[in-house]
Amino acid sequence: MNKLLQILLPLLFCATVASATKIKGRVYDKQSGEVLVGATVVLENKGKATTTGLDGSFEIKGLEPGKATIRISYLTYKTIRQEITILKEDNERFKFYMESASTDLNEVVVRSTTGGSNDRDARRIEQNATQIMNIVSGKAIEVSPDLTVANVMQRVSGVSIERNSNGDGQFAIIRGMDKRYNYTLVNGVKLPSPDNKYRYVPLDLFPSDLLDRLEVHKSLTPNLEGDAIGGVTNMVMKSAPDHFQVNANIATGYNQLFFDRNFTSYNSSGIRDKSPYELNGRNYNATQADFTKGTLDYTSKKPAPNVVGSMSIGQRFLDGKLGVILAGSYQNTYRGSNSTFYNSSNTGTDKYAVITSKSYREYSEQQKRLGLHGKVDYVFDKNNKISLYNAYFNLQNQQLRDALGTTYNGVYDPANGNAELTYTTRSRLTKQQIYNSTLHGDHKFFDDKFKVQWSAVYSSARNEVPDNTTISLNGIEQNFVDKRTSLVNTSPVQRRWERNTDEDKAGYLDLTYNIFKGTNTTDRLDVVVGGLYRDKQRSSFYNNYTLAPLAADANKQYGVDFQNYTQLNLVVTNPTGAVANPLTYDASEKTSAGYGMFKYNTDKWDITAGARVEHTNQGYNLLFPAGETKPNGSQIYTDVLPSAIVKYRFTDKTQLHASYYRALNRPGFYEIVPSKIVNEEYQERGNPNLKRALADNYDLRYELFPGASEQLLVGAFYKRIKDPIEYTFQPDATRGQDVYYSPGNFGTAKNYGIELDYIKFFNKIGVKANYTYTHSRIVTPKTSRRINPTTGDIEAFLVNQTRPLYGQSNHIANFALLYKDTKKGWDAQVAGAYTGERINTVSQFLDNDLWQKGFIQMDISAEKRFAKSFSVFIKANNVLNTPAKFFIKGTNPANDKIKEDLVKNNQTLIRADYYGQSYLLGLRYKFN
Repeated sequence: MNKLLQILLPLLFCATVASATKIKGRVYDKQSGEVLVGATVVLENKGKATTTGLDGSFEIKGLEPGKATIRISYLTYKTIRQEITILKEDNERFKFYMESASTDLNEVVVRSTTGGSNDRDARRIEQNATQIMNIVSGKAIEVSPDLTVANVMQRVSGVSIERNSNGDGQFAIIRGMDKRYNYTLVNGVKLPSPDNKYRYVPLDLFPSDLLDRLEVHKSLTPNLEGDAIGGVTNMVMKSAPDHFQVNANIATGYNQLFFDRNFTSYNSSGIRDKSPYELNGRNYNATQADFTKGTLDYTSKKPAPNVVGSMSIGQRFLDGKLGVILAGSYQNTYRGSNSTFYNSSNTGTDKYAVITSKSYREYSEQQKRLGLHGKVDYVFDKNNKISLYNAYFNLQNQQLRDALGTTYNGVYDPANGNAELTYTTRSRLTKQQIYNSTLHGDHKFFDDKFKVQWSAVYSSARNEVPDNTTISLNGIEQNFVDKRTSLVNTSPVQRRWERNTDEDKAGYLDLTYNIFKGTNTTDRLDVVVGGLYRDKQRSSFYNNYTLAPLAADANKQYGVDFQNYTQLNLVVTNPTGAVANPLTYDASEKTSAGYGMFKYNTDKWDITAGARVEHTNQGYNLLFPAGETKPNGSQIYTDVLPSAIVKYRFTDKTQLHASYYRALNRPGFYEIVPSKIVNEEYQERGNPNLKRALADNYDLRYELFPGASEQLLVGAFYKRIKDPIEYTFQPDATRGQDVYYSPGNFGTAKNYGIELDYIKFFNKIGVKANYTYTHSRIVTPKTSRRINPTTGDIEAFLVNQTRPLYGQSNHIANFALLYKDTKKGWDAQVAGAYTGERINTVSQFLDNDLWQKGFIQMDISAEKRFAKSFSVFIKANNVLNTPAKFFIKGTNPANDKIKEDLVKNNQTLIRADYYGQSYLLGLRYKFN
């Protein structure tokens, strides 16, 4: 009997559990019908609780039939308390609709800072926006593996990134359009560029944890500046919260690259911001004593751990009228890369280049990134509001490049045994900063019929590269032994100072008048006019000195460690410097614009159309002209830029979005200055005759928003670009074999493609995926060679070659798998980004462009919350250690002899960069 009870009692218990019932349900936003993620669901008299998943659903098991009180709460929503009946049989799925405790999202334009900090609001902004756009919410950024805005950009459909020498993202390529065709905003205001040559802003300058959301606009309306053929990046910064909030995090980590090798650095503390010419006057004769020895004194050791931290504090005062937020971010990271280069030459009749030498480079970079922003806004009444915004971003990059080149009698053949060595190091400190201050006002008159928005803006950008020091020595390799018994070159040391500043003063004005409001609350017709004026002033300074050995030291040998050059005994061969060059100049650009448009809205249709007129007066003045044909120059032109956007809503969740706009791309200041500069590997020149590019842009996108944070976007785009600007290598007709790198206009280019963007959640699991196919074509002249049948000499001739636009990949894809458990406090994701092959450098020779291989980068992040306010997070980047590889299509038979597997699938490997994995472990604190 006892044995029988031992068997029956467990079965009875299982039957009891099986009979215990469960309830399921979903929680929705009452106004929009979208599901709410992370809402707390409590059965008050049952001792059971859970939270809604990524699809807004919840499930509570193990319940006894009967009456129960369910309580549902969610931040910024009114709490629901309702009595329900739990049945013994299967219960119907419950639906609960929560009412927002705050006002709904207003209409969003590019200069708005409303909402978007979570995925649900971000999707609603995309749905309601006039422009075709994609948004990454602040919450998505927080839990992602990305520390900078540049790396966040790679998650957006149609966007690929161009990486810097340590493997981090730096510039965005939008829909196959190079970085030059895009511009960057902070809170809707255009930022000047600290770049020493171009207009585009390096996005690795901005820490991502200061953002409320990141917007990527792919179409323009007349109230937006017209120089965005590719698109617009708008960084919407954090605003004052409704109640007191503190967010802070601190993290540390390491780069796996330095588990295998040391970090090489130098002492930058003694670097002078100004050259001897600036410190002592133009007639001063510099000596070796005028240059610090810190840039010549290297140390090699394991770097300190990376340190990353940020903090924001915000609150509203005076019954909500006054809002204040202060935020800051600091990142001190050690990065690097190991790179192998195979240099090639194409001087004969062969179609493809021959590998002539090999070089190995190690980069060691310490990056100090600082971001500060503060905003104060005051609401006088429901019709008048004013705000003052200030932001400061600073990136300091201390880099040492160590390079060893090997040449075997002009041809790369390691079997030869004897080689000439070239040992080159470069100590470079780059300091970039951007400052922006914006005073903005919003006013309403005549019962909301007339609106006035205005902004007064001051912005500045600065780039400094003081005392950029390069050392070049020669050595030998005998019988496969690298002795590195180096000889001092004729001019082994170069010291260079570069500096440029941009200063912008701008004013914006937008006036909106409501013609009528229909009986239906959605019917509305607005007329909007406005404009801007910007005065941009740029200054550029360049100076360099060459130091050579004394005659007595011309053949002096230096040790094998190559770590300390402080004992070099040198004289300055150009003691007054080389400031008299075309890169020392002043420039200005005055832009004035006006626009007019109308906005018509019904329950089914949103139509926005109008035109923008932009007048540009761009000029330069060489401070030390030396025979240039155009020491002073200007370009003055006016462009009319029409646009139209139509949106048709099939239902509350589905719509069709179509747009057309014309845009331009202005040359950079450096590009039209008649400069000539000799770089390490080629000569670069400006082009005073360079024209702006103009483009007609078409978009069509089907948009489905089935629930909170979910979407399906399917779109197509087409761009026709007149006079696109591309950089090409061109032969110098006056100097025989010399070539130079220069910008030019090349006919008409076409660029078109399709985009798919999908976000779907299944309770605790989410999927984010996007794919973009892009196809572009441009025709540029290339040099080919042939044997003259009459003379027998080799002669060059030009042929036109059709190729993709620089930087454009046919295929771009992103996939992220997310896990979220709000009850247990888990957030995790695995994110992969694929970038297809693309042109990295346009060669002067036919079929010899340098391509970057397609690659996949995988990143991982996870966060676990404890108690109420603390969480621990981990971020891992480049977990597959994906290299950047570059190749030339086709191969010369001579390259087949190289025993390093450089030739494969009719491609010749030219360069490979490895960056290593990066890991970060941190603690986060939130007080809400």
